[in-house]
Amino acid sequence: MNPLAAQNPHRRYNPLKREWVLVSPQRTQRPWQGQTETPGTPAALQYDPTCYLCPGNERAGGVHNPQYTSTFVFTNDFSALKPDSPHFSTDEAGKGLLVAEGESGMCRVLCFSPRHDLTLANMAVPDIRVVVDAWQEQYEDLGKRDEIHYVQIFENRGAMMGASNPHPHGQIWANHSLPDEIVSELGAQQQYLADHGTNLLVAYREMESAAGERVVLSNASFVVVVPFWAVWPFETMILPTRHLPDLAAMTDAERNDFAAILQAITATYNQVFDTPFPYSMGLHPRPFDGQDHPSWQFHVHFYPPLLRSATVRKFMVGYELLGSPQRDITPETAAETLRQAAKKAGKL
Repeated sequence: MNPLAAQNPHRRYNPLKREWVLVSPQRTQRPWQGQTETPGTPAALQYDPTCYLCPGNERAGGVHNPQYTSTFVFTNDFSALKPDSPHFSTDEAGKGLLVAEGESGMCRVLCFSPRHDLTLANMAVPDIRVVVDAWQEQYEDLGKRDEIHYVQIFENRGAMMGASNPHPHGQIWANHSLPDEIVSELGAQQQYLADHGTNLLVAYREMESAAGERVVLSNASFVVVVPFWAVWPFETMILPTRHLPDLAAMTDAERNDFAAILQAITATYNQVFDTPFPYSMGLHPRPFDGQDHPSWQFHVHFYPPLLRSATVRKFMVGYELLGSPQRDITPETAAETLRQAAKKAGKL
């Protein structure tokens, strides 16, 4: 990395979204008197009789969960998408300004474990492998439906990131249309393949592995990096070590390695500020729109909000909303902090 970038404002290009992020490392010395948050606390009970995700408990509308002993999937009781939504398209006055169209889809919840007090960070790797298998099953089940063109698997961890329940769980939203982030990433990867004859994220992973300064963790099948263009302070990306378009293409060994790298990075996060680390995490497999998409590379985004301590978070306001993304801590500094946390967690 250019040494001038370590101490001076500069812009970094995100080729995956084809946008810029402003990096302002000199701002790390500024005093902070802004909002703090209450630190997250681990769930204390293995079973919580008031939790609507625990085995046997009642959910909204009177539905009772089964006495599940592993993963458990159900249709979200408050789904943002409905399979029977009508398809329509409107353009009032034909000016392209007041445009709307119907959107159908499905939303499911996947409980990772029957135990209320666990997270990916403290689950055993074989148990996370069961979650990985469930993700793959859901991805294929939803993706084979003619009306579904994208399957977005994600987890919001912690109240700071909007999680309504501490029970270990994630969500799966399946859309008829491709979401905006996917459209953006797909276009960038297609253009890069056309221009360079190789996959964008395959080439990027090779460069990061060679440089090492932003690599946090790795195993035989996956690498965790703080992206060169990261926006969130401790943002990371999981990248495969080979061209891998989606979950269905993973070998048995790769699924084991994927489970292990998920456990390692979430355990690492918890050591940064000695607190259960909040984040939004999402898997980005290739779309299900009838095309092969040879340019697509499977990857995982982690977007954690914590900035300076367990109670100080990053806000996307002001310039970030009105201008472009901005960060203070350089990705290289963040990667070193995460490597030290990984050592503390016993992952390095």
